[in-house]
Amino acid sequence: MINEGRPFLYSEHAALGMTKTGMRRAVADGEVVHLIARVYADAGADDTRELRIAAASLVVPAHAVLCDETAAWVWGLDVHRPTDRHRFEPKWVVPHGTSRARLDGVTCRQALLDDADIVEVNGLRVTTPLRATADLLRKQWRPYALASADAMAHAGLVRPMDVRAYLAELKGYRGIRQARVLARYIEPKAASPGESWTRLRLVDAGFPVPRAQVEIVDAAGGLRYLDLAYVKRRVAIEFDGRQFHTSDGDLQQDEHRHELVVPDRPGSLRRTLRQGQRV
Repeated sequence: MINEGRPFLYSEHAALGMTKTGMRRAVADGEVVHLIARVYADAGADDTRELRIAAASLVVPAHAVLCDETAAWVWGLDVHRPTDRHRFEPKWVVPHGTSRARLDGVTCRQALLDDADIVEVNGLRVTTPLRATADLLRKQWRPYALASADAMAHAGLVRPMDVRAYLAELKGYRGIRQARVLARYIEPKAASPGESWTRLRLVDAGFPVPRAQVEIVDAAGGLRYLDLAYVKRRVAIEFDGRQFHTSDGDLQQDEHRHELVVPDRPGSLRRTLRQGQRV
């Protein structure tokens, strides 16, 4: 592949063995694709977040720093909202008073940015896990924000106490009140975004904060983990997402699991779900 599949600037076509005419023909024939302003890649290269980040890094200012969801991606986590799962536009931040990229296919904003908030990962300048978590708590919609912070803590990238201490020092940042409130509920044991969303719904409804991933032994002697629970009241709450809990096989497995966890439970979960009722 051209440039071994890596993005390249239009101005580099000669170094890659193409004339201007040859470059234009390659684009017209679909052999080369335009990624973002002035940046191209071989059409055979997989269009991924990594490719888009590499492409943007060729044209953003040298002082730009990967931030928010893109920073979390570099740290190994996908905390994009569900509707953005196939949107590969990278996000960057530059310090106030410096130039920022104004390019299609790149999101770049200005913000207060301390040197201590920046690290280099594989040649890329990225906000630290602590700064990325704080930004996500401030900027994302509340359920997604808590889920992102939970994921960062679950991965061992941040500690809840450190996030709270960091946020306490920030002054004048947009969304800081939301971030400080949500930071109280960060749970490293949360195993999925749905669990985080459900926990926040319970708290917002006025219930106490439930325990996460409560270990129990079922009626068959097997070890089980409940998503959320109020142990003293013997109440558990499970988040069953659409992806893994809607087929007939899924419902049969869920029914069997609930019978083992609560053997004297009245009614049928399978029948209730089929009727479209909330459980």
